[in-house]
Amino acid sequence: MNVKLVASDSLGVRSMATLVETGDAKIFIDASAALGPSRYGLPPHPKEIEALDKTRREIEKIADGCDIFAITHYHYDHYSPDEKFYEGKKIFAKRVDKNINKSQKERGELFAERFNSKSDIVYCDEKEYKINKTKLTFSAPFPHGPRGTRLGYVVMVTVEEDQKILFASDVQGPVDEKAAEYIIKQGPDLLIMDGPPSYFLGWKFSMENLKKAERNLLDIMKNTGCHLILDHHLLRDLKYRERLPILYEMYGDRIQTFAEFNGKKNNMLEARRKELWKGI
Repeated sequence: MNVKLVASDSLGVRSMATLVETGDAKIFIDASAALGPSRYGLPPHPKEIEALDKTRREIEKIADGCDIFAITHYHYDHYSPDEKFYEGKKIFAKRVDKNINKSQKERGELFAERFNSKSDIVYCDEKEYKINKTKLTFSAPFPHGPRGTRLGYVVMVTVEEDQKILFASDVQGPVDEKAAEYIIKQGPDLLIMDGPPSYFLGWKFSMENLKKAERNLLDIMKNTGCHLILDHHLLRDLKYRERLPILYEMYGDRIQTFAEFNGKKNNMLEARRKELWKGI
C-alpha cells in the first residue's frame, strides 16, 4: 500500500485530501480543499489563494487517475460539488437521509442530483466492501466534534491490504469517547485525523473538550501503537503542540502533520493570516 497525503492545513489550505493506493485500487478520500472565509476578521491572503489554486490543480490531476472516491461528509473542504472528476467513478459517500444536519443534507442531495446519472454513488455508512484483496470499512456516523454539535456527522474510512490505514475525518480530537473506542478497536497501523480546534478555545470549543481530546488521543496511542497523522483543525493554531503537551511529550516521535510526513516544513497560512496581511 502507498499513501499520499495530498493537502492539509499544514500545507497551506483547509483539507485532509488523502490518496491510498493498493494493489487493487486507487482510493481518493475527501478530494477537496478550501480556505477559511474569515480569520482574525481578515479575508484569505493572496498566498493562501495561490496555495489553494495550486492544490486544486494537484487534486484534479490525481483524481483523474483514481478508481474510487470516498466522501466522509459534505463540507466543502472535504468534497468538491463542482468538479467533473467524479464522473464515471465509484463514490462511497456518507448517506444523506440519516444522521446528518440540514445544510449537509441539502448539499448531499444536490451532489446526488448532479452525479447519480454520471457516477456510481454508494451510501456506505456502517458497511464493508471487498475489492479483491483490499477491504474497505466505513464506520457508523460519529459527531463532527463533541456530542450534540450542530456541525453534523462524519464517517471514518479504513483501508486494509498489507497494512491498515484509518482515515478518521473531522472527529475533532477525537472529543467523543465512542469515536476513540472505535479507532482503538480498528487497530490501525496509520491513523489520519484532524486534531481538536484549539483556535476556537473560549468561544466554540471548551477547555474541557480539549482535555477530553488529549485523553482520548493518549488512549489511542497507548492501545494501538499506530503512527498518527494529526492535522487540519489543530494546525490552525500556531501553538498547537502546547495545546496537547502530554500527548507530544509522550508520543511525539510517532506523530506528524501532513507536511512533516511529506518531508516539508509546516506552512500554516491561515494561522499566520494576520502576520501575512501585516507584511503587505
